[in-house]
Amino acid sequence: MRLFSLEHSRFAYGIDFMAYGVAVVGLTSLLVVLSPPTQRLALIALVLVGLLSWSLIEYLLHRFVLHGMQPFRRWHAAHHQRPKALIYTPTIMSAAMIFFLVFMPTFGVMGLWSASSFFLGVLVGYFAYSVTHHAIHHWQFNSLWLKQRKHWHALHHRRLDKPGYYGVTNSFWDRVFGSGESERSPGSARG
Repeated sequence: MRLFSLEHSRFAYGIDFMAYGVAVVGLTSLLVVLSPPTQRLALIALVLVGLLSWSLIEYLLHRFVLHGMQPFRRWHAAHHQRPKALIYTPTIMSAAMIFFLVFMPTFGVMGLWSASSFFLGVLVGYFAYSVTHHAIHHWQFNSLWLKQRKHWHALHHRRLDKPGYYGVTNSFWDRVFGSGESERSPGSARG
């Protein structure tokens, strides 16, 4: 079934970015317009907590799910074999996982507005991850940050002898958990 295919046309690949972009804008709009004004500062803080939480979620998913659990490991191996191919988790699957594994538990614990705010932060993080990962593999750029991310991700793809470098948008958790070395990256001052 094409809906659950891992490799997609440019059109379907673009739809994934559009779907998450629309979800971020739509949820932001709903929170701005409908959330209780007395809770706004707390909700903004929860968006930031969700965004920061994404960095750990990204690391854990990449390290332990995409490189550890079947069938995800097999699917992710296809990306490693053909990094320029338009391979990604089908939107319906990624959206369902984020909804059921992030929104529903937080909704059960924190209620609608708080869960929606935390969820928005995670969605922004996932969207940033998707764009960053795409840029690393497909774009030409002059950004020092993207060059550093590309170098780090290249180490992930090339270092089969020593797996690691799981962070795509940042290297913080790789450094915390020892799965990434402090190697010289483009533009760094270290020798």
